[in-house]
Amino acid sequence: TGLFPKHFLSLSLAFGLMSQIALLSVSLSCRIFVVGIGFFSLCFLMTSLGGQFSAKRPGDSPFTMRAEVLGGQESRGVLRKICDMLEVIMKRMDVLSKLGNTTDTHRLDELSSALDRIQPIGLVERIQAIAQNMSDMAVRVEQILQRSMANNRVRDGAFGQCEIPKDPRYPDCPSKMDWMRARWTSDPCYAFYGVDGSDCSFLIYLSEVEWFCPPLAWRNQTTTPTLKPPPKRQAVFQSDIGALLEQVGTGKESLSFMKRRIRRLAAQWASAARRLDDKLRNRWREQKRILVHVGFLTEESGDVFSPKVLKGGPLGEMVQWADILTALHVLGHNLKISFSLKELHGFLGVPPGRGSCPLTGPLPFDLIYTDYHGLQQMKQLMGLSLRKHKCHIRVIDTFGTEPAYNHEEYATLHGYRTNWGYWNLHGQQYMTMFRIDNEQNRLLTPKDVSFN
Repeated sequence: TGLFPKHFLSLSLAFGLMSQIALLSVSLSCRIFVVGIGFFSLCFLMTSLGGQFSAKRPGDSPFTMRAEVLGGQESRGVLRKICDMLEVIMKRMDVLSKLGNTTDTHRLDELSSALDRIQPIGLVERIQAIAQNMSDMAVRVEQILQRSMANNRVRDGAFGQCEIPKDPRYPDCPSKMDWMRARWTSDPCYAFYGVDGSDCSFLIYLSEVEWFCPPLAWRNQTTTPTLKPPPKRQAVFQSDIGALLEQVGTGKESLSFMKRRIRRLAAQWASAARRLDDKLRNRWREQKRILVHVGFLTEESGDVFSPKVLKGGPLGEMVQWADILTALHVLGHNLKISFSLKELHGFLGVPPGRGSCPLTGPLPFDLIYTDYHGLQQMKQLMGLSLRKHKCHIRVIDTFGTEPAYNHEEYATLHGYRTNWGYWNLHGQQYMTMFRIDNEQNRLLTPKDVSFN
């Protein structure tokens, strides 16, 4: 009765009234007794549950059923009809009290017929519908409570109390747990992956998003569906540069300079593509998905080049990038071009935040062409994922980088660590104007190379 007082009372009144009507047909004396007992029981219920028929709105209590479930206006109409019945019964009971021990059956028959007349049409069916809805609501509440208890058991670590697992294969797990406790709010990406400050969420993240803790036995180890790689397409030589010019965009003098160079040399690129096509004799070539991120022209890097294009500023890098874009386009590869950190963020599909969390999906590109500015920006966005996908990167390094600066440990030990080095890339990943001796991993000088 504490959950649904109004409807429980209506059911009690209705079933009490129905029992009185049914038993009036047994005998004349039993009718008087049953009606009296029913009347006093109803009065007792109304007294003990006083105030339940107040003007309180159904929505005032979180446990009150909604109007759409129990009929709203229809349920209140049933209650009003039951109250009208009670008034009639009270009047008839007053008449019965004056009868005393008389055998005037005419008055009792009159009472019986009056009770039969006051039954509203469809009252029993409505009461049954209300009872069924109440039963359905009770089942739903029970299901919600069971789910809530199950979630609480998982959150509270009922299966192992979310203790830090001691596994020699994951020696960094305890230290990473301590780091997460102290710094999990430092980057919104942790909350994006479900971290909420509890040890359980730390363990789930470190075991399922990162790889510093072992898989948790109490977690549902559902296998992640393997994403099929996109179908391989054949690269076809392209002579139309319209799509490339549209991707380069406008808004900066540096971009306008690059587009002018692309247009000026378009005929030469088309002629070179035809000669290469004849030489390859229609040999099948795979179309690569390539991201070109020009980091030094982004606003985040300062973009000191664009304002100086028309003032005698350095143009060599823009010439180099214009030729790279045109060559990749003419060769028939699928290009995405980025000139801002926002575009880079969208192309890579990294989680929101400051780059502390790794990518969980595959890298959507086969190759990424960028420069040192772009490499630093990718590290900022990709975090730990940069190390995993580093082999896909090609760095446009105009004059090259000495191996001493490229080797992270050596550069750090000898004080050579700068923004232009310590990336630990393979020598062939640097795109320079000079040839690389792959065996000795060093730049070749003119003395080492025959230009004949």
